Amino acid sequence: MGSVLNNRITAFYVSGKRRFRTALLPLVLLSLVLTGSLPAPPAGAGPDSSELNGVERLIGKNDAVLVIDSLGRSLVSRHADRMLIPASTLKILTSLVAIHHLGLGYRFPTEFYTDSNRNLKIKGYGDPLLVSEEVADISRELATRLERIEHIVLDDSHFAQPLVIPGISSSSEPYDAPNGALCVNFNTVNFTTENGAYTSAEPQTPLLPFALPRVKQSGLETGRIVFSHKGNQCTLYAGHLFAYFLDQQGRAPAGEIRLGKVDEKADRLVYRHHSRFTLEEIITGLLEHSNNFTTNQILIAAGIDAFGPPGTLAKGVQTATAYAEGVLQLEKFYLAEGSGISRDNRITARGMDRILESFEPYRYLMHREGRSHFKTGTLYGISTRAGYINSEDGSYYRFAVMINTRGRSTDRVMRELLKALP
Repeated sequence: MGSVLNNRITAFYVSGKRRFRTALLPLVLLSLVLTGSLPAPPAGAGPDSSELNGVERLIGKNDAVLVIDSLGRSLVSRHADRMLIPASTLKILTSLVAIHHLGLGYRFPTEFYTDSNRNLKIKGYGDPLLVSEEVADISRELATRLERIEHIVLDDSHFAQPLVIPGISSSSEPYDAPNGALCVNFNTVNFTTENGAYTSAEPQTPLLPFALPRVKQSGLETGRIVFSHKGNQCTLYAGHLFAYFLDQQGRAPAGEIRLGKVDEKADRLVYRHHSRFTLEEIITGLLEHSNNFTTNQILIAAGIDAFGPPGTLAKGVQTATAYAEGVLQLEKFYLAEGSGISRDNRITARGMDRILESFEPYRYLMHREGRSHFKTGTLYGISTRAGYINSEDGSYYRFAVMINTRGRSTDRVMRELLKALP
């Protein structure tokens, strides 16, 4: 992934950078353990039982903790079968579902057609990382294939609308961006003011006249607005951004930008673009920065793979539920959506451990800090964390900490766990 574009994606997600890490399964070490060939650990090298008992005492009646070692033994377990709110740790499950249905190497397509009237038709398939740099590259390619463009027609029919995600509000934060089949820049515009006039806060993205009324309506001098589905704002913004970059290539549309549909029998496919980002890279970003928009985009895409278009949240949830029940053998859980933003989601710490067990080959996609790969989750009154702690013998522990008690967090529990686990 190019460094400049990587920084842009990072800016949308929230902040910070990450690099891919290699995951090595400790199979040889596990074989030695099972055959008894590994020397016994020195006295005192195992988990500190007194400190582990202290961890359990930090868990209230609305909380849970479960720690499993590399041999599947439970080291800490309190309220492990209690249904609790997982918050964004649910993104681990959604990532597994997308990997299962789409594959790590999957790249989201976007298709471009022309009709007999020289209209350019753009059909979206839910690419969550269709950002300005991608739109500019696509426009350069289209300019080599098209001599004239009359109207731009936008086809977002691959996802059904209205598409309402429980827990998503109408705030201007990127994590509240609505989902859709044809979206650019996470349906957001980042702006600032210079000499009393509004301008884009990102050199790669123009502040389009289409966006200016929403920017003025915000009343802010600098910040970010989010387009909604009201009046088809999301899809139309994508069309206006394509029109701008096509104009830069000398292919400005002569007519209007409007919604419509591709007629695959009559229209001619002139270009099929595949995102430069693989699903592996997408999941790395969403786990690092906890992007709700991206997570539900890949959930809906998995639902389309299972049940066909158009994509709906119900199909995505049904696909994830079938995977959780059939593959992971989960029994106690409830999914309202895929990102964890909804407080209706429920899962047990034991269920989260099943998810972690299956996700272990992909743990390198998670954020790493010290000895741990993990995903956090935060809602008002909710603090969760799930992942893996590397041990000094080369193996690892799986852990799920779910704090659903207002005013508490996972921080103290994690400090005590890291002290007790060698």
